Amino acid sequence: MPTPHISAETGDFSPLVLMPGDPRRARRIAQTFFTDPRLVTEVRGIEGWTGTVNGTEVSVMASGMGMPSMSIYATELVRFYGAQRIVRVGTAGGIADEVQLGELVIANAAHTDSSMADFRIPGVRFSHAPAYDLLSAAVDTARAKGISHRVGSIFSSDTFYSDRPEQTRGLADHHTLAVEMEAAALYGIAAREGIEALAVCNITDHLFREESMTAQERETRFEPMVEVALGALMR
Repeated sequence: MPTPHISAETGDFSPLVLMPGDPRRARRIAQTFFTDPRLVTEVRGIEGWTGTVNGTEVSVMASGMGMPSMSIYATELVRFYGAQRIVRVGTAGGIADEVQLGELVIANAAHTDSSMADFRIPGVRFSHAPAYDLLSAAVDTARAKGISHRVGSIFSSDTFYSDRPEQTRGLADHHTLAVEMEAAALYGIAAREGIEALAVCNITDHLFREESMTAQERETRFEPMVEVALGALMR
């Protein structure tokens, strides 16, 4: 049944869901990878699509930007539409010196500065981690396809425009690979709801180097990331 944020009907979503942030990327993923993709929701311009990949039904649903938005859509997908595995496919900024543009980062942990983490379990500093089986399958897929990737921790930030160089340097000193804005929320929701989740991100810029992809490149260079995510979802 429709929710306040999703207009799909029961059965419109697969238990296997890809979640980019950008609604346009959700559409492009569906039109590039799915057989017979169909639009199942577009409330507030946030699109969700369902189709098949090699005979298996898969959905893609945009999360919007930031942890509150991710929390709304991921929770509703699980509670009202039966999502069982969710893989975030998004962009991230490199932090570690060794991270290069176009590489994938498969997040085995997500640090965060969000106060959302403080309210998960009173008195506990919650550890945001993915499902091991999804993580392992994503790594196996990347290796089998020869896709450049790194596995390590990322930072899910509540702020895009931040002037805290000491924080960024500290993250780098602790070998954090990249920064984005949604993974920690997804990992927390997955733990609470008892589902599997993972974040696979494409590095589109670097915080310590003056280099970045163009807007067009961000929109079009997503295929290796989606291949790895599908390998995890459909293991």
